[in-house]
Amino acid sequence: MPESATLFLARQVERLRRIPKRKRIVFPEGGDPRVQAAAARLSKERLIDPILLIGDSDSSKYAALYLERRRCKGVTQMEAEQVARNPLYQAALMVGAGDADGAVGGAVNTTAETVRAALHCIGPAPGIRTVSSVFFMCVQDRSLGHDGVLAFADCAMVIDPTPEEVAGIAISTALSTRIVIGAEPKVALLSFSTKGSAKHASAEKMIEALQILRERAPEIDADGELQADAALVPSIGASKAPGSAVAGCANTLIFPDVASANIAYKLVERLGGAAAFGPFLQGLAKPFNDLSRGCSADDIYGAAIITALQSEGSQIAAV
Repeated sequence: MPESATLFLARQVERLRRIPKRKRIVFPEGGDPRVQAAAARLSKERLIDPILLIGDSDSSKYAALYLERRRCKGVTQMEAEQVARNPLYQAALMVGAGDADGAVGGAVNTTAETVRAALHCIGPAPGIRTVSSVFFMCVQDRSLGHDGVLAFADCAMVIDPTPEEVAGIAISTALSTRIVIGAEPKVALLSFSTKGSAKHASAEKMIEALQILRERAPEIDADGELQADAALVPSIGASKAPGSAVAGCANTLIFPDVASANIAYKLVERLGGAAAFGPFLQGLAKPFNDLSRGCSADDIYGAAIITALQSEGSQIAAV
């Protein structure tokens, strides 16, 4: 594991310890031994208060909430009661109701099931139209990004985003950089072109996305379209995009589509020896994160820590 990853995790633990009240994170797959081991460690280290859902529990309160949220979609009382008994949905409803600060699932359930529960029971944050995902990439070279840590988006959710969706993903990812990495975001909208060096619809999409981003969130330092080297390497950024506040020092990379993003993070991980943390959902009103079904107890432990930090950030963003 790169030194940047070890330091990144240590910083997350330290930041979580500074939060006065421990966060309540619910685990819908509470009977899984990996979940139980992670929850025991989190509790022993006094990082969060884990809530494990095991077997049947009183779901009447959550059935009413689900019915309220989904009545417009034709959901009946009987259907709401059945859904609320599903631990995955009950966990999401607990978060939606404020009975938990966040949730971590997917050790047993599929990504599609986990994301669907989050969207139906929690929904997007105010002003957010696109729920997306982010990876936190810890690379070998600590001069890149923020001490070797960068945010990559969207690597998993939105297949071919429109310019409006790219702008929304960038806004959500900037918040993720601030909350989880603990740095002010420097957002690069990536392309194979820098400042019109090539003409293509995919480059024009990122140019339009930048215009929308600057209109919606002028306080965010963002630039585009930028090639990856111009975004990351100071000398190249100065040459290709002189005067840019982002070129050469980006810590938040926004890709034009999920194909390029997914390929990029896996190449950086496998060829560059980086550690990849994620994907984490972003843009939800409150955090609910997905795991791989092949995850380890350590993976669940790390996901829960970042989920707790996201919950603190969602409160800040709502103020």
